[in-house]
Amino acid sequence: MTIRRVVSLVPSLTEAVAATAPELLVGATDWCDHPADLDVVRIGGTKNPDTARIARLAPDLVIANEEENRAPDLDALRAAGLTVLVTEIRTLDQAFSELERVLVDACGLPRPAWLDAARTTWHQLPPAGPPVRAVVPVWRRPWMVLGRDTFAGDLLARLGVANVLAGHPERYPRVPLDELNASGAELVVLPDEPYRFTHDDGPEAFPGLSSAFVSGRHLTWYGPSLAQAPAVLGRALRAAVR
Repeated sequence: MTIRRVVSLVPSLTEAVAATAPELLVGATDWCDHPADLDVVRIGGTKNPDTARIARLAPDLVIANEEENRAPDLDALRAAGLTVLVTEIRTLDQAFSELERVLVDACGLPRPAWLDAARTTWHQLPPAGPPVRAVVPVWRRPWMVLGRDTFAGDLLARLGVANVLAGHPERYPRVPLDELNASGAELVVLPDEPYRFTHDDGPEAFPGLSSAFVSGRHLTWYGPSLAQAPAVLGRALRAAVR
């Protein structure tokens, strides 16, 4: 089947399609803010999409992610007769393969130049050197951090940052602040999404650690931003540990 109408339930995937074949997109979530001039029907949030409105858009394909979207919503879309492609992205290499599955295999597009550029940029990184032990909060009240098997954790590892909670049985565990400060970390990595950590909101909780303020989009999004992510994240990390 030729794909002419796509609804995206994931900001990263929305940007990936918009950068490759923007004419395909007919719907996206309220959180899909890249590109800034994206002009499509908004269908609610990633966790609470308006499934009836999506069905009325009559997309040939709905693209989703097993982590960002809820199974009951995806089941409702399938029950409405829609084709739903669900991605799983927990490593950088998986991101590259899943992006190709969405864009090339599912949408029938040529593999985009930005995807090849991103793959080359990451695979040509020089050795990172001795790792810096870090905790990586993604939320506070309660404190939640990166645990095992996360895409962001894999990116940081490739840049020389060892997540001290990488062996935790949960992927995004809630960990008391005193345990985080006693974890043996040297660094706290503070992204600006999903929680917007700032110089005035976050580092005061980790008084013994250096703080690296990083772009959440470059740390957690899998799309065109991957081509710039090593440079953007690398600058932020070097500024914190030098």
